[in-house]
Amino acid sequence: MAWLGPVFWPYAYSDIFNYTFWSYAYEPGYWAYAYDDFVDTVFWGGDGPYAAYASTNPYDYPQAGGSYRARQRASVSPQTVQQLCATPDKGVTAWPLADIAQAVRPTPEQRVLLDELKTAAANAAGVFKDSCTETYALTPPGRLRAMMNRISATLEAVKIVRPALENFYNSLSDEQQARFNALGPNVGERSSQQQEASSEGCGDPKSSLTQLPIERIEAVLHPAGKQKEALDRLSEATAKGVEGLQAACPNDVPLTPVGRLEAMQHRLEAMLAAAKLVEPALDEFYATLSSEQKARFNTLQQVAGQ
Repeated sequence: MAWLGPVFWPYAYSDIFNYTFWSYAYEPGYWAYAYDDFVDTVFWGGDGPYAAYASTNPYDYPQAGGSYRARQRASVSPQTVQQLCATPDKGVTAWPLADIAQAVRPTPEQRVLLDELKTAAANAAGVFKDSCTETYALTPPGRLRAMMNRISATLEAVKIVRPALENFYNSLSDEQQARFNALGPNVGERSSQQQEASSEGCGDPKSSLTQLPIERIEAVLHPAGKQKEALDRLSEATAKGVEGLQAACPNDVPLTPVGRLEAMQHRLEAMLAAAKLVEPALDEFYATLSSEQKARFNTLQQVAGQ
């Protein structure tokens, strides 16, 4: 779910760090949602045709089988979102620090590093809290900038946590690292067919995903002249952005928490780079529109769905 109310990616904290520690809840298919999150935000807003499948529900993780379920939009209240924004590191989204300690049995020196990791987690949660908003952007350029703000905060949070996680992980013995890697059920038990399916879904060309909104824009707004030229540049920028996301798709599923967090950082950097590519082209196209065309563009998902 790219949007819920005014918040882009409300489950970012749990998605990022639960993927780091409990990757079984997100595979196969998790990485492919980067394209949907990005394109939905730019063109469709909160009710895009793909948004309902954008991530799994941290409240409903299956405890066996390594499968996932799409989050149902109606099952999550605005109050829940606001609570997650206010305290993303509490409750079900809390880090499994006690599980880590029980698994690796840290030495006193390692315990100090684990405490530093806990502090980093709290600091990261503060960054997420600051990136929440109470107002929903109603225009495509506004939604894109809100997305960029949220991704920037998420990337900052990852950069806060990653050194502490690496320091702690690197202090562990081989046996301790193996125990850390094995946190959670079904880790490492995905079949080769599942891995291939996940990789193919993530790495496949996504031309249809970028063409669909451009085609709908043309059908609804009927751009001509300079508007059509600006739309062509927007289409080209969007395609390049999605190509960058595709390049950031991991070829293999990282088997260590450190590797998974690094992969998440690369994904976030690719999403931010894609947004920066699209932003000037989107602003240029939007500026060419009449008031009536802007109103139609702002609600393009409802118009296209009729």
